[in-house]
Amino acid sequence: MKTKGSLIVLSGFAGVGKGTVLKSLFETHEGYAYSVSATTRDPRPGEVDGVHYFFVSRERFEQMIENDELLEHACYVGNYYGTPKAYVDRKLEEGFDVILEIEVQGALNIKKKVPEAILIYMLPPSAETLKQRLTGRGTETEEVILKRMKRACEEAVGVENYDYIIVNDNADECAQELNGLIRAQRLRAKSNISFIRKIQKDLKDLTK
Repeated sequence: MKTKGSLIVLSGFAGVGKGTVLKSLFETHEGYAYSVSATTRDPRPGEVDGVHYFFVSRERFEQMIENDELLEHACYVGNYYGTPKAYVDRKLEEGFDVILEIEVQGALNIKKKVPEAILIYMLPPSAETLKQRLTGRGTETEEVILKRMKRACEEAVGVENYDYIIVNDNADECAQELNGLIRAQRLRAKSNISFIRKIQKDLKDLTK
């Protein structure tokens, strides 16, 4: 029974470990595709067009906005970033579960455009754990850590608008739980309407 993939929107506080969990998920499970964003910024050394980003001109990006070719978009430090519909739709039709990592406002905007999208918010076991993880990086000043904690405090207000939460206490275990949650979406009745209709038709044909 081949089914269309699900669009998974994953959010979480900075420092909660989204990248580590997704790395584990992609290394241990098949059938996933990471959403590739379009951007107007220049490629950095080692970045490949179509793999890390779709690098486009500002003119082309604004054309994409005008033609409603993006699921969401934002401007950050003078450059546009956005999620192309065509790429996501193609991967979903191929049967991949597409994961889009994005912040709360963008996630809620996507839900408006794609009601069937699954919104998952990754939380730390506790606020203290989040602070310890940010501090443990050893790459940020106390001032930056405080700003990230304040940002997390603001974002926490929107978590109840998500479909599911998942707690990252251990990255590998969290990846397994995330995989189970995503795979379960394929068993929803509304995700298998064509298969249900076929069973219904075949049953009628066999009982005539």
